[in-house]
Amino acid sequence: MHSSVKVAVVGASGYSGEELVRQLIAHPHAELVALTSRQLVGQTMGSVFPRFAGMRYSELPFIASEVPAIVASGAEVVFLALPHGLAHEFAGPLLRAGLRVLDLSADFRIKDVAVYEEFYGEAHHEPALAARSIYGLAEIYRDSLRGADLVACAGCYPTSILLPLIPLLREELLEPDSIQVCSMSGVSGAGRTAKIDYLYAECNESVRAYGVPKHRHLAEIEQELSGAAGVPVFISFTPHLIPVTRGIHTTIYAKPRSGVDVQRFGEVLHRAYDGSPFVRLLEGAALPDTKHVTHSNFIDIAWRHDPRTGRVILLSAEDNLVKGAAGQAVQCLNILCGWNEASGLL
Repeated sequence: MHSSVKVAVVGASGYSGEELVRQLIAHPHAELVALTSRQLVGQTMGSVFPRFAGMRYSELPFIASEVPAIVASGAEVVFLALPHGLAHEFAGPLLRAGLRVLDLSADFRIKDVAVYEEFYGEAHHEPALAARSIYGLAEIYRDSLRGADLVACAGCYPTSILLPLIPLLREELLEPDSIQVCSMSGVSGAGRTAKIDYLYAECNESVRAYGVPKHRHLAEIEQELSGAAGVPVFISFTPHLIPVTRGIHTTIYAKPRSGVDVQRFGEVLHRAYDGSPFVRLLEGAALPDTKHVTHSNFIDIAWRHDPRTGRVILLSAEDNLVKGAAGQAVQCLNILCGWNEASGLL
């Protein structure tokens, strides 16, 4: 265990990067030594993010997004908060320089390069790194994360879907071919980009589906569900954009295997997550609500059995920028460094 580690955030000007800064300001063991942005070189963190002015690191200047500059900062661990397709420019050189990397993009999540290229529409530049990366879903891969040097942090939609389903598939409680998912996400999930579809006047008082029928997150979702079930799993997944800034709500429908006692669903989920500080299993009449998880690293999960249809309904809510991105990454950092898993997180 290291008492402190020097960290850098590459691509710190985006929503996930800003969220990482917020968490690292208060982290008791992580020392923030570098922030990078191609557009903000020389500007201080406090001037770029006025809400952090006067806080720890507020005078830290942004540096160029270049590997030599990152290495020269003294960083030991680097967060890559970049759009997909860019992490490969940094991950390999940083790893070869002896640094550890936590990537928040999809570049190293998919083990099958052909699947990555199918869903992301471009060639994979570092297949060997994808093959060796640890999938950064903290509650599922906690043991593998300890001491990891390359973590491919799980996506926002996948986290909301995988955490309810993986324990149940591992215990063979569900029919793998019966899974249907409907998710809703806030607009910040699209990133800090100026696109017409995400303007206030386009999103406000509007709900719409997108990425139908083949959203790119299906690649990692089906990869991880197949691993849990031990057979290939293909699901129906329909994401929706809703007029809120942050938060994801997911509803999952699936059929229990023949003869399964539905009481086992709660027992299996409790056995899987009762020791996990950021998974809250809701009891009684309570159901997940995004307002109870935004700005936190919690994911709330509930389940119901519908005797009319014979289906089980699983529901989850999380903050797409925290548990679905930056908080997940910091949780993985805590595990790989041997710190308390909840250090610096709420």
